[in-house]
Amino acid sequence: MGAEAFCVLAGNPSPMTLDGTNTWVLSAPGSTEAIVVDPGPDDEPHLQAVLEAVHRRGATVTQTLLTHGHSDHSAAARRFAELTKAPVRALDPSHRYGGEGLGDGDVVQAEGLRLEVVATPGHTTDSLSFLLPQSRSLLTGDTILGRGTTVVAHPDGRLDAYLHSLERLGELSGSAELERLLPGHGPVLGQPGLVVDGYLKHRRQRLDQVRAAVEAGARTPRAVVETVYADVPQSVWPAAELSVRAQLLYLGVLD
Repeated sequence: MGAEAFCVLAGNPSPMTLDGTNTWVLSAPGSTEAIVVDPGPDDEPHLQAVLEAVHRRGATVTQTLLTHGHSDHSAAARRFAELTKAPVRALDPSHRYGGEGLGDGDVVQAEGLRLEVVATPGHTTDSLSFLLPQSRSLLTGDTILGRGTTVVAHPDGRLDAYLHSLERLGELSGSAELERLLPGHGPVLGQPGLVVDGYLKHRRQRLDQVRAAVEAGARTPRAVVETVYADVPQSVWPAAELSVRAQLLYLGVLD
């Protein structure tokens, strides 16, 4: 039996969240049980829209999972637990509500539905992805976005961990015969192997650019951003500086 994944888009678009946060409703055809991934911002109309999507499928929420603890994914978790009477599970204990923790290799199940937890730290320490073998899909949270690239959110995020996570997802793309990536922001992506390879190439190119900027005399993260990210809107420079700090730490330039 396959698994259906339906996206309910939160109304929180921004340069960082793209079109908004993707809340994923997962269920098997004809099942009365659903799992929700990332309830999103604490916005009551959005939560009601998620519940309506679940109920249209003749299902109820049995568990809610978090890909990570950033507020655009998790702020609604407590309220959603109250509305559904279902536990919220996460890697970080501070984001759990009535549920057990999640860790690499764990299996989460509902009627006709199976998810496998894949630890993908780097964007944040607590970042998780969820594999849906039934539909050859992987929910990636902010580890891979539907458009553009993600931030390595220093100091919690680390580039060495992120590169390892991307390499692991590259291996998974082949071994699990993945067909789709279901991101936390932006559209669904096909050809996962090519997407992951593109992310790895982008990170290596940025590292080369950061290294060159330092060698040319850039002495602060801000100075590196002004050189390396000169072609991107200044509205995202604060986020770019987080990634630059992670890159400088990786290169041994920043303590």
